[in-house]
Amino acid sequence: MAKVYVLTSGKGGVGKTTLTANLGTAMALGGERVALIDADIGLKNLDVVMGLENRIIYTLIDVANGKVNVFDALVRHKQIKNLSLLPASQIATKEMISPDDMKRIINEMKERFDYIFVDCPAGIERGFRNAVAGAEEALVITTPELPAITDADRVIGLLENMGFQDDKIHLIVNRFKAHMVRHGDMLNINDIKSALSIEVMGIVPDSEDIIISTNKGIPLVLEDGSSANMHKILNGIVRRLKGEEIPIPKLSELEDKKGFLEAIKSFFKRHQSGDD
Repeated sequence: MAKVYVLTSGKGGVGKTTLTANLGTAMALGGERVALIDADIGLKNLDVVMGLENRIIYTLIDVANGKVNVFDALVRHKQIKNLSLLPASQIATKEMISPDDMKRIINEMKERFDYIFVDCPAGIERGFRNAVAGAEEALVITTPELPAITDADRVIGLLENMGFQDDKIHLIVNRFKAHMVRHGDMLNINDIKSALSIEVMGIVPDSEDIIISTNKGIPLVLEDGSSANMHKILNGIVRRLKGEEIPIPKLSELEDKKGFLEAIKSFFKRHQSGDD
């Protein structure tokens, strides 16, 4: 039976969809049977981030309406056959599906998958209730800014009111900038933990590689030429989700040296071409 996680935040723009794609892909690369559900009905982006937008025939709404069964609507990844996506509809609204629909659909999927990740829309209204309905655990995504942390705190309170125990709510801090923390210009992890009082499952540094891979429609964990440090960080989160006790990276480990090394290489290339 699948373990079901919802990735939520309250605030938009904190990287839920990108993290859903990368964590789900990394989990599948490890051999697990993984399904991703795009619950952001009316907007939908998960299919684009996964590079599967041209393969969609049916959507979550078609399943909820009984037009097709959930396994007919699932889109299998091009390269990773044990990774599937249940896409959202761009022309529907969140009111066209209910929390009970989501519970039923997820329960039907559980026997065929090991992990299910639900990408929750921004906000705390109907779309949030739909996305959370079938989940057993929550990954609350925040960035190290006060508005995002305030929204995350509110979402944690809502999850607790909906019956989630403290050990079933986990925090991922996204777009973390170690150099700003060193200079006192960004909240550090202890500040965030103190404000939210939940376990930190992972810290993901701000990275140009994420932006580039997202624009390509390829999850970063599939990009061989991208930062090895980012691969290690994302896979570390996956291993913690699977129950392994891996320490959270230290501040020095969250600094991606790729940009500095690229600058040095570029400098020498320019000078070598000048000598020629």
